[in-house]
Amino acid sequence: MRIIVIGGVAGGMSAAARARRLNEQAEIIVFEKGKYVSFANCGLPYHVGGEIEQESYLLLHSPASLKAELDLDVRIEHEVIGIDRDAQTVLVATPEGTETFEYDALVMSPGADAILPPIDGMDLPQVTHLRTVDEARELAARASTAKRAVVMGAGFIGLETAEAFRHRGLDVTLVELAPQVLPPLAPEMSALVEKELIAHGVDVRVGVAATGVQANSAAGDSAAGGSAADDAAVTVALSDGSSVPADIVVVSVGVRPNTALAREAGLELDPRGAILVDERQQTSDPHIWAAGDAIAVRHGVTGQVGPVPLAGPANRQGRRAADAIMGRADAAQPVLGTAIVRAFDLTAAMTGASPRMLDQAGIEYFVVHTHPGNHAGYFPGSEVLHLMGVFSPEGTLLGAQAVGPEGVDKRIDVLATALRAGFSADDIAELELAYAPPFGSAKDPINMLGFLAQNVVNGTTKVWTAGDLPWARDNALILDVRSEREYAMGHLPEAINLPHTHIREYIEGVKQLAAGRPVRVLCASGVRSYYAHRVLAQHGFDSATLDGGMFTLVEAVRDLELATGAFQPA
Repeated sequence: MRIIVIGGVAGGMSAAARARRLNEQAEIIVFEKGKYVSFANCGLPYHVGGEIEQESYLLLHSPASLKAELDLDVRIEHEVIGIDRDAQTVLVATPEGTETFEYDALVMSPGADAILPPIDGMDLPQVTHLRTVDEARELAARASTAKRAVVMGAGFIGLETAEAFRHRGLDVTLVELAPQVLPPLAPEMSALVEKELIAHGVDVRVGVAATGVQANSAAGDSAAGGSAADDAAVTVALSDGSSVPADIVVVSVGVRPNTALAREAGLELDPRGAILVDERQQTSDPHIWAAGDAIAVRHGVTGQVGPVPLAGPANRQGRRAADAIMGRADAAQPVLGTAIVRAFDLTAAMTGASPRMLDQAGIEYFVVHTHPGNHAGYFPGSEVLHLMGVFSPEGTLLGAQAVGPEGVDKRIDVLATALRAGFSADDIAELELAYAPPFGSAKDPINMLGFLAQNVVNGTTKVWTAGDLPWARDNALILDVRSEREYAMGHLPEAINLPHTHIREYIEGVKQLAAGRPVRVLCASGVRSYYAHRVLAQHGFDSATLDGGMFTLVEAVRDLELATGAFQPA
């Protein structure tokens, strides 16, 4: 049997290695058009920033090591330029010319290509991407002498690249067309990351796009009386009419599946151009399998089909393709899109569906936010962890997001596992998780998320959200149950201050203030307002507690105007 693999790195090399472990007699040939068949592409920004000092650390395997360990025939700088499905052959452009190879099984893992905005200046030498070892090497070298950088796109790679440049001491402008950084995050979670970027000197421009990049003829002549930016190599024009000088421009606005070869071969593609595969990675051709960023996958929550370019799923898909070729594959599980990124001293992570995705899919849900400490509050070093859960009306977990300095990764990993298992709020509330003061709390933040969702489902808690603020201002009594000091530091102008410890003794006064209106209660994080809400509800009030409290409200509502000073009774 001859197995040919198109493309290395995650999907392709996983398929080749797994095939060898299952079949010692098969002839396995890997064609990789680049110079590196197995490298840590997720580590590229950290090499640019200097945290991964040696480029060699990024190179996981070479053709020689793969030959020695797995007896794989790996051919770099060999590009497959044609597939004859009837003859079961591929046409390969080699350094010496073209050559045709027969196959019994073909695995396609061509990856994805960086999207280039349709604007002037994309061909300038100062404009690049960060997807290959060569590009990382070049950027690391240029960052040692450059002063300014513009990063187009505030997704995962864009944030990592901006952070890398700041580590190198560059002035960095981060440009994002969406109204927030990290568009997959909910806006109130993204706002926390944006503040962290700004706090570390990144000039964040959201809601704008680059409209062109122009070379500066005056570069190098700043000593002759020009402005401080005259020595910049290029100028990036933005859609709001402003412009930014730069010595380096990194484009990271997204990727598209590299499927021209598949299209020419007549394989079935989805509307976005990704290769359609079945649950065993088989394409519309019974002799061709596919894996990685070029394929369409099914989302485990929404059921929507499309590309999800993540390294973890790509590795599993390559392994599954090899299993299928050997007649032993289990069916693929839908993808949950679990992902994580570091932004200086914060970590942001997500799994499953976001509210925006559920809105697009027409799926009902509710959201709860909690802001516990990452470990026991009485143990030194506890810091706030911002955790968001998305649940079906019946309480089934649909997605989760977290932002915080520490403890984000393990909470999202647990919730990703719970999501895969189909857990409900009841299940999450009962999870038995490791506890000692340096690591967590007796009621872990994950349990607290489950408790909160439980209360919403069973009617113990009625919540109101940032989206309800205009209605609440017009129709309800807004009761701020924080301390007088917290209230004085910043509060909604309409809110009346009554610390939660005084609710019971002032029930009659609340009735008079409400005058038959609903009562909407808030505090800093949602805990004290929940206590007050339970008291009010049991005294007959139509009350609700603000989900996530002021922590969430001020992030969800941009430019929210707050009043200061102590409460003045009428």
